[in-house]
Amino acid sequence: MGAFLEFLASMYALAIDPLGAWGQARTESEYHARRLRFFNTLTGKKEAFSSLEKNVVKMYNCGPTVYGLQHIGNLSMFVFVDILRRTLEYNNLHVKQVINFTDVGHLSSDADEGEDKMVKGLTRDGLALTLDNMRALGKKYADLFLADLSTLNINTKGTAFPRASDYIPQQIEMVTALEQKGFAYKGESGVYFDTSKFSEYGALGNIDLRGIREGARVSASSEKRSPTDFLLWKLSGKDGLGWESPWGKGYPGWHIECSAMSRDILGDQIDIHTGGIEHIPIHHNNEIAQSESATGKKPFSRFWLHRAHLQIEGGKIAKSTGNTVFLSEIIDRGFPALALRYLLLGAHYRTPASFTWEGMKAAQTSLYRLYNAYDTFKHADTSGGESASGYRARFIERINDDLDTPGALAAVWEMVRDEKISAAEKKDALESFDSVLGLGIAEGANSQSVALESMPEQVRALITAREDARKTKDWSRADELRVKIDAAGFAVKDSEKGPIVTKK
Repeated sequence: MGAFLEFLASMYALAIDPLGAWGQARTESEYHARRLRFFNTLTGKKEAFSSLEKNVVKMYNCGPTVYGLQHIGNLSMFVFVDILRRTLEYNNLHVKQVINFTDVGHLSSDADEGEDKMVKGLTRDGLALTLDNMRALGKKYADLFLADLSTLNINTKGTAFPRASDYIPQQIEMVTALEQKGFAYKGESGVYFDTSKFSEYGALGNIDLRGIREGARVSASSEKRSPTDFLLWKLSGKDGLGWESPWGKGYPGWHIECSAMSRDILGDQIDIHTGGIEHIPIHHNNEIAQSESATGKKPFSRFWLHRAHLQIEGGKIAKSTGNTVFLSEIIDRGFPALALRYLLLGAHYRTPASFTWEGMKAAQTSLYRLYNAYDTFKHADTSGGESASGYRARFIERINDDLDTPGALAAVWEMVRDEKISAAEKKDALESFDSVLGLGIAEGANSQSVALESMPEQVRALITAREDARKTKDWSRADELRVKIDAAGFAVKDSEKGPIVTKK
């Protein structure tokens, strides 16, 4: 009887205090993490999240090909990834994160055709086709990308940023293993993965392989045994670029790079892999096939999360069509970079977000109102008022439900407008919410511009040089100088009256 009464008491405690009823052996992270749910592209449904290792999440995020500046469509991917990481950490999970830089091997066509994008970048910039120049080009645009991440308040602390060209031995080793296991064959152009040997090929996204294979004719001269086969190692062409390998001088295919780097840094199996929806049919199915074939372990990644495209006036952002906007252009028009972040959070990551300049104005207005609200709460009388616990619960419920950022923002604004909640509670809750949203609420409310004469001489020189570059429309040079200004501990925003500089 005593045991039964104890059980009833525990059930009552769970109803009024669900976290406390778990007892000392349970942590807050375990309580919240059990409610984390993500839409898994692999299964086509929303699932409760759990990691292979207790309280540790191994996450691989497909990074940029660093042959040019990344437009806001590319950057929107990493705002999504940042929200994902912050949400995991909000649930007190430790995240081991990898974002790769592709600085070789990404051909201009997923069909293993066309020129390497890095070669395209070298040609565009009038540089000789050498590995040294390719490395330098990659570093230049990787640094600019990292500066954009910093400007968008994307947390990269502890993140690994491997470069494909630094992992050539690991990629050769993986291709060799696939060849020895009978999953690869050599053609005139290089070494191919034989997709017919991997029975689950195309499972990610439920790809209709029959339609692809029957609809595509393989010419007599084609090296591929099947249209879905893909290059693991491409032999050098006329440019002679590449590294020595068992199959001849060449360079790795785009797909093997991610598998090799992920395996080397995170191990044979990971918890989360992210990318854009364009990666689903080919790139990510190829990663799964080669990784699981090489290691013999399934699944390669337990969860696959994909972001929908960012659109401009209903059309996809794409360099190939010239339909692009860069972060520097947004800043040059006088918008704070975090207004773009706010705009992106207004749409669910699985829904195509729409970028318009009118939308940016609305996002900026909302962001500044949030800053002003926080500043008001900070200086208000802290006595009286109710707790914000209900809004805290709603916020974590929304963000834990497949990163529902629109729902989370709605909870934020409802709390801000709720006159029954104390100012102190609102202030503390906003600080907590912002650890996920990353809108820089406290910093935005406190930011003060720095007069040019009060800056260090070196920073003044960088600001002046950047203004000169902008006047001559040398945007690449202006971006490079912005990176240096950022590294010196200052943030610069352009306006009609000139640059506004704030101390970071």
